[in-house]
Amino acid sequence: MMIVVNFVSLMVHIYTIGYMHKDPGYHRFFCYISLFTFAMLSLVMSNNFLQLFFGWEAVGVMSYLLIGFWYTKESAIKANFKAFIINRIGDMFLILGIALLFSIFGTLDYEYIFNNAESITSNTVVLSSSFEISSLTLACLLLFGGAMGKSAQMPLHVWLPDSMEGPTPISALIHAATMVTAGVFMLARMSPLFELSKSALSFVLIIGSITAISTGLLGLVQYDIKRVIAYSTLSQLGYMVVAAGVSAYSASLFHLMTHAFFKALLFLAAGSVIVALHHEQDIRKMGGLRSKLPITYITSLIGSLALIGFPGFSGFFSKDALIEAVSHSSVYASDFAYYCVLIGSYNFFIHI
Repeated sequence: MMIVVNFVSLMVHIYTIGYMHKDPGYHRFFCYISLFTFAMLSLVMSNNFLQLFFGWEAVGVMSYLLIGFWYTKESAIKANFKAFIINRIGDMFLILGIALLFSIFGTLDYEYIFNNAESITSNTVVLSSSFEISSLTLACLLLFGGAMGKSAQMPLHVWLPDSMEGPTPISALIHAATMVTAGVFMLARMSPLFELSKSALSFVLIIGSITAISTGLLGLVQYDIKRVIAYSTLSQLGYMVVAAGVSAYSASLFHLMTHAFFKALLFLAAGSVIVALHHEQDIRKMGGLRSKLPITYITSLIGSLALIGFPGFSGFFSKDALIEAVSHSSVYASDFAYYCVLIGSYNFFIHI
Protein backbone atom coordinates (compact mmCIF):
# COMPACT_ATOMS: atom_id res chain seq x y z
CA MET A 1 0.00 0.00 0.00
CA MET A 2 2.87 2.37 0.79
CA ILE A 3 4.35 1.69 -2.65
CA VAL A 4 1.03 2.60 -4.31
CA VAL A 5 0.66 5.82 -2.31
CA ASN A 6 4.26 6.91 -2.93
CA PHE A 7 4.27 6.07 -6.64
CA VAL A 8 0.97 7.81 -7.44
CA SER A 9 2.02 10.79 -5.32
CA LEU A 10 5.34 10.98 -7.21
CA MET A 11 3.53 10.99 -10.57
CA VAL A 12 1.17 13.72 -9.34
CA HIS A 13 4.12 15.81 -8.09
CA ILE A 14 5.82 15.56 -11.49
CA TYR A 15 2.57 16.38 -13.33
CA THR A 16 1.97 19.37 -11.04
CA ILE A 17 5.27 21.01 -12.08
CA GLY A 18 3.82 21.78 -15.50
CA TYR A 19 0.12 21.97 -14.64
CA MET A 20 0.43 24.57 -11.86
CA HIS A 21 3.55 26.49 -12.96
CA LYS A 22 1.61 29.70 -13.67
CA ASP A 23 -0.56 29.51 -10.57
CA PRO A 24 0.26 32.08 -7.84
CA GLY A 25 -0.18 29.35 -5.21
CA TYR A 26 2.40 27.04 -6.84
CA HIS A 27 4.63 26.62 -3.77
CA ARG A 28 1.68 26.40 -1.38
CA PHE A 29 0.23 23.58 -3.49
CA PHE A 30 3.41 21.52 -3.24
CA CYS A 31 3.43 21.97 0.54
CA TYR A 32 -0.16 20.74 0.74
CA ILE A 33 0.24 17.64 -1.42
CA SER A 34 3.47 16.67 0.35
CA LEU A 35 1.74 16.89 3.73
CA PHE A 36 -1.24 15.03 2.28
CA THR A 37 1.02 12.16 1.23
CA PHE A 38 2.69 12.17 4.66
CA ALA A 39 -0.71 11.95 6.37
CA MET A 40 -1.79 8.98 4.25
CA LEU A 41 1.49 7.17 4.88
CA SER A 42 1.08 7.74 8.63
CA LEU A 43 -2.35 6.13 8.42
CA VAL A 44 -1.09 3.16 6.40
CA MET A 45 1.88 2.52 8.72
CA SER A 46 -0.13 2.67 11.94
CA ASN A 47 -0.07 -0.32 14.29
CA ASN A 48 -2.51 1.14 16.81
CA PHE A 49 -5.78 3.04 16.74
CA LEU A 50 -4.27 6.27 18.08
CA GLN A 51 -1.87 6.63 15.15
CA LEU A 52 -4.65 5.54 12.80
CA PHE A 53 -6.88 8.31 14.11
CA PHE A 54 -4.21 11.01 13.83
CA GLY A 55 -3.40 9.95 10.26
CA TRP A 56 -7.12 9.79 9.49
CA GLU A 57 -7.73 13.32 10.74
CA ALA A 58 -4.61 14.70 9.05
CA VAL A 59 -5.83 13.32 5.72
CA GLY A 60 -9.18 15.04 6.31
CA VAL A 61 -7.61 18.40 7.16
CA MET A 62 -5.30 18.36 4.14
CA SER A 63 -8.16 17.42 1.82
CA TYR A 64 -10.08 20.43 3.18
CA LEU A 65 -7.18 22.73 2.29
CA LEU A 66 -6.67 21.19 -1.16
CA ILE A 67 -10.31 21.10 -2.26
CA GLY A 68 -10.55 24.78 -1.33
CA PHE A 69 -7.14 25.60 -2.80
CA TRP A 70 -8.65 28.26 -5.09
CA TYR A 71 -10.28 29.97 -2.14
CA THR A 72 -11.39 32.98 -4.18
CA LYS A 73 -14.00 30.76 -5.91
CA GLU A 74 -17.24 30.54 -3.96
CA SER A 75 -17.93 27.04 -5.33
CA ALA A 76 -14.56 25.80 -4.01
CA ILE A 77 -15.29 27.16 -0.53
CA LYS A 78 -18.70 25.46 -0.48
CA ALA A 79 -17.18 22.19 -1.71
CA ASN A 80 -14.44 22.02 0.90
CA PHE A 81 -16.89 22.98 3.66
CA LYS A 82 -19.23 20.17 2.56
CA ALA A 83 -16.34 17.68 2.52
CA PHE A 84 -15.23 18.83 5.97
CA ILE A 85 -18.70 18.54 7.56
CA ILE A 86 -19.61 15.17 6.04
CA ASN A 87 -16.24 13.68 6.96
CA ARG A 88 -16.74 14.85 10.53
CA ILE A 89 -19.90 12.72 10.65
CA GLY A 90 -17.86 9.69 9.67
CA ASP A 91 -15.09 10.64 12.09
CA MET A 92 -17.62 10.79 14.92
CA PHE A 93 -18.50 7.13 14.27
CA LEU A 94 -14.83 6.20 14.06
CA ILE A 95 -13.88 7.76 17.38
CA LEU A 96 -16.90 6.14 19.05
CA GLY A 97 -15.79 2.77 17.69
CA ILE A 98 -12.23 3.31 18.92
CA ALA A 99 -13.54 4.44 22.33
CA LEU A 100 -15.72 1.31 22.60
CA LEU A 101 -12.77 -0.97 21.81
CA PHE A 102 -10.58 0.90 24.31
CA SER A 103 -13.24 0.55 27.02
CA ILE A 104 -13.37 -3.22 26.41
CA PHE A 105 -9.68 -4.04 25.96
CA GLY A 106 -7.94 -1.17 27.77
CA THR A 107 -5.47 -0.70 24.91
CA LEU A 108 -5.38 0.65 21.36
CA ASP A 109 -2.79 -1.82 20.06
CA TYR A 110 -3.95 -3.74 16.99
CA GLU A 111 -2.20 -7.00 17.82
CA TYR A 112 -3.62 -7.27 21.33
CA ILE A 113 -7.17 -6.39 20.25
CA PHE A 114 -7.14 -8.77 17.27
CA ASN A 115 -5.75 -11.65 19.34
CA ASN A 116 -8.38 -11.22 22.06
CA ALA A 117 -11.40 -10.15 19.99
CA GLU A 118 -12.91 -13.65 19.98
CA SER A 119 -13.20 -13.58 23.77
CA ILE A 120 -15.82 -10.80 23.68
CA THR A 121 -18.13 -12.22 20.99
CA SER A 122 -20.72 -13.03 23.66
CA ASN A 123 -20.59 -9.55 25.24
CA THR A 124 -23.61 -7.34 24.55
CA VAL A 125 -24.42 -3.65 24.80
CA VAL A 126 -27.95 -2.67 25.89
CA LEU A 127 -29.08 0.23 23.71
CA SER A 128 -32.67 0.32 25.02
CA SER A 129 -35.01 -1.73 27.19
CA SER A 130 -35.99 -3.85 24.19
CA PHE A 131 -32.80 -3.93 22.13
CA GLU A 132 -29.28 -5.13 22.74
CA ILE A 133 -26.42 -5.77 20.33
CA SER A 134 -23.12 -7.60 20.42
CA SER A 135 -20.40 -5.20 21.54
CA LEU A 136 -18.10 -6.48 18.78
CA THR A 137 -20.78 -5.96 16.12
CA LEU A 138 -21.42 -2.45 17.41
CA ALA A 139 -17.70 -1.65 17.31
CA CYS A 140 -17.46 -2.95 13.72
CA LEU A 141 -20.49 -0.92 12.62
CA LEU A 142 -19.05 2.23 14.19
CA LEU A 143 -15.69 1.67 12.49
CA PHE A 144 -17.48 1.13 9.19
CA GLY A 145 -19.38 4.38 9.78
CA GLY A 146 -16.00 6.11 9.73
CA ALA A 147 -15.08 4.31 6.51
CA MET A 148 -18.39 5.39 4.94
CA GLY A 149 -17.42 9.03 5.36
CA LYS A 150 -13.87 8.74 4.02
CA SER A 151 -14.63 6.26 1.24
CA ALA A 152 -17.81 8.13 0.26
CA GLN A 153 -20.36 5.34 0.67
CA MET A 154 -24.02 6.23 0.44
CA PRO A 155 -25.51 8.28 2.02
CA LEU A 156 -22.22 10.03 2.92
CA HIS A 157 -21.08 10.20 -0.71
CA VAL A 158 -22.23 13.70 -1.68
CA TRP A 159 -18.96 15.46 -0.88
CA LEU A 160 -16.86 13.54 -3.41
CA PRO A 161 -18.27 14.87 -6.74
CA ASP A 162 -18.06 18.43 -5.37
CA SER A 163 -14.39 17.90 -4.47
CA MET A 164 -13.71 18.39 -8.19
CA GLU A 165 -13.52 22.13 -7.46
CA GLY A 166 -9.87 21.63 -6.53
CA PRO A 167 -7.02 21.50 -9.08
CA THR A 168 -6.91 18.36 -11.25
CA PRO A 169 -3.70 16.94 -9.68
CA ILE A 170 -5.32 16.84 -6.27
CA SER A 171 -8.44 15.23 -7.73
CA ALA A 172 -6.14 12.48 -8.99
CA LEU A 173 -4.45 12.09 -5.61
CA ILE A 174 -7.67 12.11 -3.56
CA HIS A 175 -9.49 9.67 -5.84
CA ALA A 176 -6.63 7.32 -6.65
CA ALA A 177 -4.36 6.59 -3.72
CA THR A 178 -5.09 8.65 -0.64
CA MET A 179 -8.26 9.87 1.00
CA VAL A 180 -11.04 7.74 -0.48
CA THR A 181 -9.00 4.55 -0.27
CA ALA A 182 -8.38 5.09 3.45
CA GLY A 183 -11.77 3.65 4.40
CA VAL A 184 -11.32 0.54 2.27
CA PHE A 185 -7.81 0.04 3.64
CA MET A 186 -9.13 0.33 7.19
CA LEU A 187 -11.80 -2.32 6.50
CA ALA A 188 -9.10 -4.72 5.32
CA ARG A 189 -6.86 -3.81 8.26
CA MET A 190 -9.73 -4.48 10.70
CA SER A 191 -10.62 -7.81 9.06
CA PRO A 192 -9.90 -9.87 12.23
CA LEU A 193 -12.73 -7.95 13.93
CA PHE A 194 -15.20 -8.02 11.03
CA GLU A 195 -14.70 -11.76 10.51
CA LEU A 196 -16.23 -12.33 13.96
CA SER A 197 -19.43 -10.43 13.10
CA LYS A 198 -21.54 -11.71 10.21
CA SER A 199 -24.12 -8.98 10.84
CA ALA A 200 -21.50 -6.27 10.32
CA LEU A 201 -20.25 -7.96 7.14
CA SER A 202 -23.80 -8.11 5.76
CA PHE A 203 -24.29 -4.40 6.46
CA VAL A 204 -20.98 -3.59 4.76
CA LEU A 205 -22.03 -5.69 1.76
CA ILE A 206 -25.43 -4.00 1.38
CA ILE A 207 -24.03 -0.45 1.62
CA GLY A 208 -21.27 -1.25 -0.88
CA SER A 209 -23.76 -2.79 -3.32
CA ILE A 210 -26.11 0.19 -3.20
CA THR A 211 -23.20 2.59 -3.68
CA ALA A 212 -21.77 0.59 -6.59
CA ILE A 213 -24.94 0.54 -8.68
CA SER A 214 -26.57 3.87 -7.77
CA THR A 215 -23.51 6.09 -8.22
CA GLY A 216 -22.69 4.31 -11.48
CA LEU A 217 -26.14 5.23 -12.78
CA LEU A 218 -25.78 8.82 -11.54
CA GLY A 219 -22.57 9.11 -13.53
CA LEU A 220 -24.54 8.53 -16.75
CA VAL A 221 -26.21 11.94 -16.54
CA GLN A 222 -23.08 14.00 -15.82
CA TYR A 223 -21.49 16.28 -18.43
CA ASP A 224 -18.52 17.66 -16.50
CA ILE A 225 -15.55 15.43 -17.39
CA LYS A 226 -14.16 15.48 -13.84
CA ARG A 227 -17.54 14.69 -12.28
CA VAL A 228 -18.00 11.75 -14.66
CA ILE A 229 -14.70 10.31 -13.43
CA ALA A 230 -15.65 11.16 -9.83
CA TYR A 231 -18.85 9.12 -10.04
CA SER A 232 -16.88 6.23 -11.50
CA THR A 233 -14.65 6.45 -8.41
CA LEU A 234 -17.71 6.20 -6.17
CA SER A 235 -18.87 3.10 -8.00
CA GLN A 236 -15.43 1.46 -7.87
CA LEU A 237 -15.24 2.18 -4.13
CA GLY A 238 -18.57 0.38 -3.83
CA TYR A 239 -16.99 -2.67 -5.50
CA MET A 240 -14.10 -2.61 -3.03
CA VAL A 241 -16.49 -2.41 -0.08
CA VAL A 242 -18.56 -5.27 -1.54
CA ALA A 243 -15.42 -7.41 -1.70
CA ALA A 244 -14.66 -6.58 1.94
CA GLY A 245 -18.25 -7.50 2.82
CA VAL A 246 -17.79 -11.03 1.46
CA SER A 247 -14.44 -11.39 3.27
CA ALA A 248 -12.48 -11.15 0.00
CA TYR A 249 -9.99 -8.66 1.42
CA SER A 250 -7.24 -9.60 -1.02
CA ALA A 251 -9.59 -8.94 -3.97
CA SER A 252 -10.66 -5.64 -2.39
CA LEU A 253 -7.06 -4.45 -1.99
CA PHE A 254 -6.13 -5.78 -5.43
CA HIS A 255 -8.89 -3.67 -6.98
CA LEU A 256 -7.83 -0.72 -4.81
CA MET A 257 -4.32 -0.92 -6.25
CA THR A 258 -5.31 -1.39 -9.90
CA HIS A 259 -7.89 1.38 -9.51
CA ALA A 260 -5.26 3.73 -8.05
CA PHE A 261 -3.17 3.54 -11.21
CA PHE A 262 -5.84 3.73 -13.90
CA LYS A 263 -7.88 6.36 -12.06
CA ALA A 264 -4.83 8.60 -11.58
CA LEU A 265 -4.10 8.12 -15.29
CA LEU A 266 -7.65 9.16 -16.24
CA PHE A 267 -7.62 12.26 -14.04
CA LEU A 268 -4.23 13.43 -15.27
CA ALA A 269 -5.32 12.86 -18.88
CA ALA A 270 -8.51 14.82 -18.17
CA GLY A 271 -6.38 17.67 -16.79
CA SER A 272 -4.39 17.72 -20.03
CA VAL A 273 -7.61 17.97 -22.05
CA ILE A 274 -9.01 20.71 -19.79
CA VAL A 275 -5.86 22.84 -20.16
CA ALA A 276 -5.80 22.30 -23.94
CA LEU A 277 -9.43 23.50 -24.13
CA HIS A 278 -8.71 26.60 -22.00
CA HIS A 279 -10.34 25.11 -18.89
CA GLU A 280 -13.49 23.85 -20.59
CA GLN A 281 -14.87 20.79 -18.73
CA ASP A 282 -18.12 20.05 -20.60
CA ILE A 283 -17.72 16.75 -22.47
CA ARG A 284 -20.34 17.85 -25.00
CA LYS A 285 -17.85 20.43 -26.25
CA MET A 286 -15.01 17.95 -26.63
CA GLY A 287 -14.07 15.82 -29.62
CA GLY A 288 -11.25 15.02 -32.01
CA LEU A 289 -8.89 14.14 -29.18
CA ARG A 290 -7.10 11.54 -31.28
CA SER A 291 -5.91 14.05 -33.88
CA LYS A 292 -5.21 17.01 -31.58
CA LEU A 293 -3.70 15.29 -28.51
CA PRO A 294 -2.59 11.80 -29.61
CA ILE A 295 -0.59 10.96 -26.46
CA THR A 296 -3.42 12.08 -24.19
CA TYR A 297 -5.81 10.05 -26.35
CA ILE A 298 -3.74 6.89 -25.88
CA THR A 299 -3.46 7.36 -22.11
CA SER A 300 -7.19 8.07 -21.83
CA LEU A 301 -7.96 4.96 -23.86
CA ILE A 302 -5.75 2.77 -21.67
CA GLY A 303 -7.31 4.17 -18.48
CA SER A 304 -10.84 3.75 -19.84
CA LEU A 305 -10.26 0.15 -20.93
CA ALA A 306 -8.88 -0.67 -17.48
CA LEU A 307 -11.88 1.03 -15.85
CA ILE A 308 -14.46 -1.02 -17.76
CA GLY A 309 -12.53 -4.23 -17.10
CA PHE A 310 -11.54 -4.95 -20.69
CA PRO A 311 -9.72 -8.31 -20.98
CA GLY A 312 -5.95 -7.99 -20.69
CA PHE A 313 -6.05 -4.78 -18.63
CA SER A 314 -5.54 -4.55 -14.88
CA GLY A 315 -9.18 -3.71 -14.14
CA PHE A 316 -10.27 -6.97 -15.75
CA PHE A 317 -8.26 -9.14 -13.38
CA SER A 318 -9.24 -7.28 -10.19
CA LYS A 319 -12.94 -7.08 -11.12
CA ASP A 320 -12.96 -10.73 -12.12
CA ALA A 321 -11.50 -11.73 -8.74
CA LEU A 322 -14.02 -9.51 -6.98
CA ILE A 323 -17.08 -10.80 -8.88
CA GLU A 324 -15.98 -14.42 -8.43
CA ALA A 325 -15.63 -13.89 -4.68
CA VAL A 326 -19.13 -12.41 -4.46
CA SER A 327 -20.65 -15.24 -6.53
CA HIS A 328 -19.25 -17.87 -4.13
CA SER A 329 -20.17 -16.03 -0.94
CA SER A 330 -22.77 -17.23 1.55
CA VAL A 331 -23.04 -13.90 3.40
CA TYR A 332 -26.57 -12.49 3.68
CA ALA A 333 -27.48 -10.32 0.62
CA SER A 334 -24.59 -11.70 -1.45
CA ASP A 335 -27.00 -12.49 -4.34
CA PHE A 336 -28.15 -8.86 -4.35
CA ALA A 337 -24.52 -7.70 -4.32
CA TYR A 338 -23.65 -10.05 -7.19
CA TYR A 339 -26.27 -8.54 -9.50
CA CYS A 340 -25.34 -5.00 -8.42
CA VAL A 341 -21.68 -5.42 -9.37
CA LEU A 342 -22.61 -7.16 -12.63
CA ILE A 343 -25.02 -4.40 -13.65
CA GLY A 344 -22.51 -1.77 -12.56
CA SER A 345 -19.76 -3.31 -14.68
CA TYR A 346 -22.06 -3.52 -17.71
CA ASN A 347 -23.13 0.09 -17.14
CA PHE A 348 -19.52 1.32 -17.37
CA PHE A 349 -18.85 -0.85 -20.40
CA ILE A 350 -21.68 0.68 -22.46
CA HIS A 351 -21.14 4.23 -21.16
CA ILE A 352 -17.39 4.51 -21.76
